[in-house]
Amino acid sequence: MSDAPGFDSSVFRDPALAGKLIERIRGLAAKLAADKPVKLMEVCGTHTMAIAKAGLRSVMPANLILSSGPGCPVCVTANPDIDHAIELAKQPGVILTTFGDMIKVPGSWTSLAQTKSEGADVRVVYSPLDALALAALHPAKLVIFVSVGFETTTPIIAASIKRAAEAGLENFCVLPANKTVPEALRALAGDPEVGIDALILPGHVSTIIGTAPYEFLAREFNVAGAVTGFEPVDVLFGIEELLRNLLEMAEGGKARIQVAYERAVKPQGNPVAVAMMNEVFEPCDVAWRGLGVIPGTGLKLRKEFAPFDATVRLPVTPPESRETPGCQCGQVLRGIIAPPACRLFGRACVPEHPIGPCMVSSEGSCAAFYRYRDVDSA
Repeated sequence: MSDAPGFDSSVFRDPALAGKLIERIRGLAAKLAADKPVKLMEVCGTHTMAIAKAGLRSVMPANLILSSGPGCPVCVTANPDIDHAIELAKQPGVILTTFGDMIKVPGSWTSLAQTKSEGADVRVVYSPLDALALAALHPAKLVIFVSVGFETTTPIIAASIKRAAEAGLENFCVLPANKTVPEALRALAGDPEVGIDALILPGHVSTIIGTAPYEFLAREFNVAGAVTGFEPVDVLFGIEELLRNLLEMAEGGKARIQVAYERAVKPQGNPVAVAMMNEVFEPCDVAWRGLGVIPGTGLKLRKEFAPFDATVRLPVTPPESRETPGCQCGQVLRGIIAPPACRLFGRACVPEHPIGPCMVSSEGSCAAFYRYRDVDSA
């Protein structure tokens, strides 16, 4: 999601302004307790890449940790869901469509890319509307879209399902693997091993859902949060606001959920998009890689749209799932370890030969750390 046409975003990449913010951050961090580092976690893959690309970790004060969380929807997709997609792709008469990142993600035993090389009709699309177009072109085929994403992409997937219903495209369906972010943050905030002090909240997701769904973090867990944009100055401004709130809390104040990205995010979000999502989908329990099953964070199709559910249209039995030996992607997604601490990182697991999804996805934290390892350690 970019800024409005004609908007000059270069100010948010201004080195002088970034430098002033860094100095203010250092000053604020110096006022915090020195015996316990402050841990800020971002939960958006675009933030993960932005922080690594700009080398922001390398300029943070020693008592401030920037940790990456489960902000990459491809990365948190559990192996059973990937295995299910692979098994569907193997069925005769199926065209399986997916976003580009998903095709190389290893499942329990293989990947969609390997399955494609063995003869399955697996195609990369840029939108579920592309899958709809394929269904119209190939009426004798069952076109399945692997529906992975957070609240950012779910409304357009819902709109595609509605459009298929209106057009009578009975050979189109989706494998639902969408997830919602707020309750996953509850699982993180309540986990003492993760130890979050504050959250850099996702900008894209928040344009859809607004800020109300995050208020429980401040109210129930005393965890501060700030929605930020994606340029270096955006992220630094959000960090500054979080540190100010943490200092207020140290003096008896309360945690707050703030918007530090007002040019794109409104507290009420986008009610039209939320209504579209809720019309087609309803909550369900779902497994997250690294976090386990989190109640109410999955999205399944409502009963009236069941004919467009691939699990209903084409029941299959994937092989028993397993975790890839040695891969510590789950611990990376929880922020328990940074990617370089994984014993496979940069050795057996590299972008050309990824072992886990965090090294595959363009939003994965391992991919970000590897790609910008020289910048981020400068």
